[in-house]
Amino acid sequence: MKFAKISSIIIASSVGLIYLSACSNNNSVKKTESSPANLTLSSPPEKIVKEGEKHIEGDPHKHAGVGKDGHSGQVVQVGKYHVEFRPDPDKDTISLNTVVHGDKDKQIVDAKLLAQVQLPDGSNKMLPVLYNPEEKQYTAKLPVGGAGDYKVVIQVDVNGDKFNTRFSFKK
Repeated sequence: MKFAKISSIIIASSVGLIYLSACSNNNSVKKTESSPANLTLSSPPEKIVKEGEKHIEGDPHKHAGVGKDGHSGQVVQVGKYHVEFRPDPDKDTISLNTVVHGDKDKQIVDAKLLAQVQLPDGSNKMLPVLYNPEEKQYTAKLPVGGAGDYKVVIQVDVNGDKFNTRFSFKK
């Protein structure tokens, strides 16, 4: 009789734990990198870097003008890559100019880039960012969405190495 009570308690406890763990897994949010709609747009911390200053891994920053290393715009280091981003506003569009560098600061021209831009009104736009050999950079044209803060996530695929970079700018 005593054994039956103990067995019942153990079984009930086990079923309760299984139920609780199953409920907690159903309520969790899964993040997928393949779905751009799940990306959280946020701007990275930025600091101004003086001419000729070396890139430090994991240190997103802006260059002050064009430095001795030939870069301008916002730069984010991701592992062995760094991505340089420079928005260039015109009357009706904003050109999203991007350069990707790999080992030994070698420019990469065969990557696949996709930009997700959060406009000042909160709406999102997805744009392919294609390589322009004349300008020697990746470029996408964004229709002007008004004045305010623009947040940009650029998804990069370099021969299977996939990563995201985050930038922001004001118009």
